[in-house]
Amino acid sequence: MAPINVHATAIRINQTGLMFAGPSGWGKSMLAFTCLTEARRLGLPAMLVADDQVFVEHRDGDIIAKRPDSIAGLIELRGTGIVSLECIPEAVMHFAILPASVSGPDRLPADDEQIEVAEGFALPVIRLLANTSVPLAILMAKAPEIGMECR
Repeated sequence: MAPINVHATAIRINQTGLMFAGPSGWGKSMLAFTCLTEARRLGLPAMLVADDQVFVEHRDGDIIAKRPDSIAGLIELRGTGIVSLECIPEAVMHFAILPASVSGPDRLPADDEQIEVAEGFALPVIRLLANTSVPLAILMAKAPEIGMECR
């Protein structure tokens, strides 16, 4: 099966792949960039896979995110412009990071929530508010393995 193009941003911290998905303008790129910056400050290996377009494919039971070569190492920081980052060509994805709700019935999402990021490609979900000041700390509270050296 050919890779599927998904509107998302994919990063890897240590060995944990995080795919930020959601509507245009939600802040996927800025949240991913902030997580990468926080991880590096903590001394954790952190790399961009792809921003805005991510090719996903199945390989040996894993969901693999791959970057298009035309945008390798580029990430758009809304209001600032496009910047270059160190990147890797692909990574296994472990979580989909989606917008959270501050109120209403979705304020406390289900712990076992999953989303199909593309047909046949489901990942466990972690919800995150776009304006959170320390997104990596919140992600690591929900999924401590993000900060661990080995998976």
